[in-house]
Amino acid sequence: MYKAFFHLTRNPFEPTPDPHCFVPTPRHNEALAALYYGVRRHKGFVVVTGEVGTGKTLLLRCLLRLLEDSKDIAYAYLFNSRLSPTEFLQYVLADFGLPASGKNKVELLLDLSKFLLARGSARMTTVLIVDEAHDLPVDTMEELRLLSNLETTEEKLLQIILVGQPELDKKLDSFELRQLKQRIALRTQLGALTATQTQEYIEHRLRVAGADPKMRSIFSPSSLDAIYLFSQGFPRLINIICENALISAYAKQSHTVTAEMIEDIAADFRLEAPELVRSLSSTREQT
Repeated sequence: MYKAFFHLTRNPFEPTPDPHCFVPTPRHNEALAALYYGVRRHKGFVVVTGEVGTGKTLLLRCLLRLLEDSKDIAYAYLFNSRLSPTEFLQYVLADFGLPASGKNKVELLLDLSKFLLARGSARMTTVLIVDEAHDLPVDTMEELRLLSNLETTEEKLLQIILVGQPELDKKLDSFELRQLKQRIALRTQLGALTATQTQEYIEHRLRVAGADPKMRSIFSPSSLDAIYLFSQGFPRLINIICENALISAYAKQSHTVTAEMIEDIAADFRLEAPELVRSLSSTREQT
């Protein structure tokens, strides 16, 4: 709708996690490097945590793209983590292309062990990626720990990546999962972007969408400040605000997004800027 108006070739703030739109902030680069290193060096358990909307799933999509370029890597990607241990094993085997229907837990474990041993003997890497891992039941997480026992004298046969919200850290810190916690080889955390990174994020997304860097920016400096305030630096919220800002500017036939437009969008989505809230509270106390 607005792409032709702003001379764009694609939607710059698409909510789906597209690796083409990955913005390599130092923290995201560090997390991606940790994931890839953990897989390639057969470190076993790698954990990535971050608040809602910090870009964890997009980070995984970028990792999967790297893994798909490697002919010696096979991976299973689990995004529905609310499964019993047996359901979990059935899903994993099916995603590896192994028959799983109708088999009991012992048969599933035997088949998975044979599969991993065969790939390990051929010097190939096998990866299990669990998104939304904070929702994994404790008994299923214990099953994961037992799977990590599959190893040779030199390395782990199954590389396990757990990605989830901060609740995953709390779960791993629990007494009942202390054995699993001790097996984590690499651990990293994603956070919100800074004000400067938020601006760079928006500009990068616009460039990927075909915006001419020599032309005046679509977003005014004051609108960028407002976006940071209301999004608090969370990429998902930045996308939502910017998408609606472009629609609003197009509707007004304005080639520039203003701070007033951002404030209206924030009000529609019930978003509050902490600085503004504190300022209003202070004013009320003085009156």
